[in-house]
Parts: sequence; structure tokens; C-alpha cells
Amino acid sequence: MKPENLTELNDQELLLKIKGMKNNKIIDAAAVGFTIGIVVFSAVKNGFTFFTFFPLILTFLIVRNSKNNKILEQELQKELDSRNLK
Repeated sequence: MKPENLTELNDQELLLKIKGMKNNKIIDAAAVGFTIGIVVFSAVKNGFTFFTFFPLILTFLIVRNSKNNKILEQELQKELDSRNLK
């Protein structure tokens, strides 16, 4: 979503959007933990192979996406602050 579109949203939509962003952070953290757990389990059970490190690619994608979401969340928070909402 572009920052220009944030001004077009009403107050209720902004609050729902920020709540959804917080839920996404929890899901991203769980997914990263799960993939790291898979890497550790695979390394202990099978040694270091290509498939041991394959989940790390998913972890990289999740972290990169979460960085983009963090920027969007900051923009949402600025818009909420400008409207004096909590």
C-alpha cells in the first residue's frame, strides 16, 4: 500500500490495518522460529546437506518481507498520530 492511500482510509480501517500488522509480526516470528527449528533438527538428524539449509531461504524471505511490513507499519503509525488515534 502506498502512503498516499493511507490518507484515504477512514479511522476504523486504519485501526484494523495496524491490528493486522501486529498479528503479522507474531506469525512471522513463529514462522522464523519454525524454520530455524527445522534446520537444527535436520542438521542433528542428517548432517549438513542442501536440504538442511533450504529452510533458511524461507527464513530470508520472511525476514525481508517483515522489513517491508515494518516500513508500512511506521507509515500507518504516523497517520494514526496525525489523526490523534490510538
